[in-house]
Amino acid sequence: MTAGRGHVRARWMHRADGRDWRPWRRWEKQRLLMLLLGGLVGMEFLENGMFVFGSSHILGGIGAAPREFAQVQAAYAVGSMLMIALQQWLSRHFGYRNYLLLALLLFGLGDVASASANSLAQITTARLVQGMGGGAFFISTRVLIPMMFGVQQRPQATRVYMLMIFAVGAIAPLGAAWLVDNWGWRWVFWSVLPLSTLMALGVYGLLPAALGKSERPVRWSITPLLLFVLAIGCVQWSFSEARYALFDRPEHLALLVLAGVLLLGLFGLHQWRHDEPLLHLRDLTSPGFLAGLALYAVYYFVVNFSNYLFPQYAERGLGIPLLTTGWLNSFSALTSLVVAVVYIRYSAAIANKRALMMAGCLTMAAAAWWMSRLPPDAPAAALYGALAIKGCFGVLMVLPVAALTWRALDARHFAKGYQSKNILRQMTASLASAMAAVALQDSKFAQYSDLASRITPGNSTAQQWLDTTASTLQHHGMVAQQARHAALEMLAQMVDHQAFFMACQQLYQWLAVVAAVTAALVVVQRKLR
Repeated sequence: MTAGRGHVRARWMHRADGRDWRPWRRWEKQRLLMLLLGGLVGMEFLENGMFVFGSSHILGGIGAAPREFAQVQAAYAVGSMLMIALQQWLSRHFGYRNYLLLALLLFGLGDVASASANSLAQITTARLVQGMGGGAFFISTRVLIPMMFGVQQRPQATRVYMLMIFAVGAIAPLGAAWLVDNWGWRWVFWSVLPLSTLMALGVYGLLPAALGKSERPVRWSITPLLLFVLAIGCVQWSFSEARYALFDRPEHLALLVLAGVLLLGLFGLHQWRHDEPLLHLRDLTSPGFLAGLALYAVYYFVVNFSNYLFPQYAERGLGIPLLTTGWLNSFSALTSLVVAVVYIRYSAAIANKRALMMAGCLTMAAAAWWMSRLPPDAPAAALYGALAIKGCFGVLMVLPVAALTWRALDARHFAKGYQSKNILRQMTASLASAMAAVALQDSKFAQYSDLASRITPGNSTAQQWLDTTASTLQHHGMVAQQARHAALEMLAQMVDHQAFFMACQQLYQWLAVVAAVTAALVVVQRKLR
């Protein structure tokens, strides 16, 4: 296998007549390849980051409620996990160039369909197709780094790759805010199309056609694939339906979750026993690797929960304009980029990576607690401190986890491990988004009911406010009955806003607890060190 990869690397560095490229030409092509691989994964992170940030405006534009976000995210996750599961089979059968070109085509078609959607069903289907394309980018690009670069070039290729991801995180919120504010929500999707076209040209021009192809026949069966689709479909459907079924039909939700878990178990058992599985589970039993996957899952949960919550909290809770909210989110991501640069420069000198992971979790706990203590009239400037602290979390948590996780796994199984890790990433991200949407709606309902129960004829403060407001409205030309009705509507809006604000703060308190507990788990675990 290693000799084959070396042969591929040698082949793409030669001219058609067999002579070597000049050294500067070879270095130029290597740099282009680094940018291409970083650009592919960056494009998916950019599109997803903009979609999550602008989700309430996108769904509002097609007449769907914000809580429908869970369904749309579930569709993307199902499509993405399907493509990840097929990654090794497709790449070995068609080669990485054709595999990525197919993925880019699906991603672009999903982008066009999302931008043209006018209903929940349409955008859900579009995101399913787009997920099938996007699922190929993260896993394939990361696996291609050791395949296409020699030992000396890999560290730089990996640095470019990681910095591209963090840089995109700084662009996505502000880009989404600017596009929605100036051009409308559909441009969140249209704006990515030129980039996907550029990536397709790069893939076609820079990747060898035979890269990744297997010389022996590739075995494949439809049975495990159907089992996998049914399993993840049930699990993701339960995420999106939780908002409706949790209290109204809890037994239906429980059966759906149970069916998904059983199907996943059957799929895992089938893959464990199969000689040529879609997921190579038998090779991924290292305790250190499994501990790393668990910490990856917590990280993705916290990040995606927070990514959904912050725009809601800032724009609807604190009343901060959309564009300013985008600037604030990008400021936090820019902090992550700066910390990533410093980490890459000095991390080799820090032997205790667990201390960095614990520090990252504590920064997230501190940032979430800070958010939960802000007053409802807090200005945008009051958020900068919390966002700067939050920006340290991603780097201090996930980069040490990544270093230790892949060190615990045999290098021969890197591609197999990355495949499983990315399936976990999609499932956890979808779960976090669904739980954030469900928890925010339920918490708001509970807070609203509590506040509304206090507004009774016996509440002198509320009655005085109604009388004063109605009197003021009468002075502006309203008749008494109309003024009283308008005052009641204003009070209902105030209660609704306050309930939403309190619900966001409650979720931030929960998030702080989760981050603090994760810090404790990092300290006590002994498998990843």
